[in-house]
Amino acid sequence: MGVIAYSHKAATGHETPEGHPEQVARHAAVIRALDGLVLDWREAPLCADEEVLRCHPASYLAGLRDGAPAAGVRMLDADTWQSPGSLEAALRAVGGACAAVDAVLAGEADRAFVAMRPPGHHAERETAMGFCLFGTVAIAAKRALDHHGLPRVAVLDFDVHHGNGTQNLLWDEARALFVSSHQRPLYPGSGAVSERGAHGQVINIPLPEGSDGAFARREWARALTAVAAHRPELVLISAGFDAHGADPLAGLDWDEEDFALLTRDICDMAARCGAPVVSCLEGGYDLPALGRSVRAHVMTLMEATG
Repeated sequence: MGVIAYSHKAATGHETPEGHPEQVARHAAVIRALDGLVLDWREAPLCADEEVLRCHPASYLAGLRDGAPAAGVRMLDADTWQSPGSLEAALRAVGGACAAVDAVLAGEADRAFVAMRPPGHHAERETAMGFCLFGTVAIAAKRALDHHGLPRVAVLDFDVHHGNGTQNLLWDEARALFVSSHQRPLYPGSGAVSERGAHGQVINIPLPEGSDGAFARREWARALTAVAAHRPELVLISAGFDAHGADPLAGLDWDEEDFALLTRDICDMAARCGAPVVSCLEGGYDLPALGRSVRAHVMTLMEATG
């Protein structure tokens, strides 16, 4: 059935200070990398407030809306900024993720990719951090659980930084199994094996600096056995590509083939469970490496048959 891809030009409206790694050019690099692939491109819709409120309080959303600058940028934390277009970009990132969930659960495709920014996996309940405003993938998981009534989902995060926000937002959610691989120690400092979730449904995979994709895939093989035992009816991926050896923000040594192989392992596991897959862009800050890695990831989504 092919792969549905969601994006929107509003992704370029989220501006950051000059020299910031989470830059507007990331979006162009991703879209350019996917040129020529046969994808069902759709516009990422603006999500309703009620989607954000599945994970964040109304006061937090109101603060971002009321505090949005008319020009320039305002600092939300040491790494995270808001420009006049940031809120629309973040709401469309959430909207794209939720639309992707709706589409795959309706049988329109088995897999979808959301090519939006800013990323989302560091945003906690009332805290913007790590370049992120909303917990995009956590919100999509909650839509699948609460709107569609799925009994079980899995959220798999291979960004080089721990998905502390996703873990925070799903900590008490027994229906959502969360797995994160990440370099440790590294920002944001969380992600120890001992962090297990309120129901034992969190699996953290700390990876040592300098380790490669083969090492990570061996660790993921064990985790995917546990994911399969959870019997998810939907698999969501936080697809960060900053574990690449060329990335400036970390120290792992993956290449684009490693992302393709891990993606195939995830898709094979999901197919055995009869679960569709929705992947959402997270990190990746060396633009050439990001482009090559995203293309390898999406091509694998297109080719994997289980």
